[in-house]
Amino acid sequence: MSTEEEKKKRAITARRQHLKSVMLQIAATELEREATAREQEKANYLAEHCPPLHLPNSMQELQELCKKLHGKIEQVDEERYDTEVKLQKTTKELEDLSQKLFDLRGKFKRPPLRRVRMSADAMLRALLGSKHKVCMDLRANLKQVKKEDTEKEKDLRDVVDWRKNIEEKSGMEGRKKMFEGGE
Repeated sequence: MSTEEEKKKRAITARRQHLKSVMLQIAATELEREATAREQEKANYLAEHCPPLHLPNSMQELQELCKKLHGKIEQVDEERYDTEVKLQKTTKELEDLSQKLFDLRGKFKRPPLRRVRMSADAMLRALLGSKHKVCMDLRANLKQVKKEDTEKEKDLRDVVDWRKNIEEKSGMEGRKKMFEGGE
């Protein structure tokens, strides 16, 4: 059974490879057709819009040809300028309409904000102008608060390291001191 299965798998892979090669051949011919069609369209467009140039023999005919070409160049430049102006108008209208749309929906497009590091004095100078010299010392108006010691802090200060007194409290002398001292 294993040889039959292997033969089937080989046949299937061979068929796949054959189909791939056929598909690649068809795609290659299609690409060639598209390339020739593009070349033909290009040639037709150039023949229609750019007639072949015939140079005249006399100087006067050459000057007339130059004048015609300059006239065509000016016409194309005018058309280009008109289309650019029209494009700018339409983009401006689009921006205005999109802004109105955002306003109507209630969703406002937030502009990207930059972080500005400014002192309070620099901010006041920017707001009031350079004529007014205002010095704002924010710390001058703060209350002075004395720090009161809490009981926990006192206890922490009074606690002594237990390792220092371990030798004093060891043995009979240490116990005698505890009774006498009342520790």
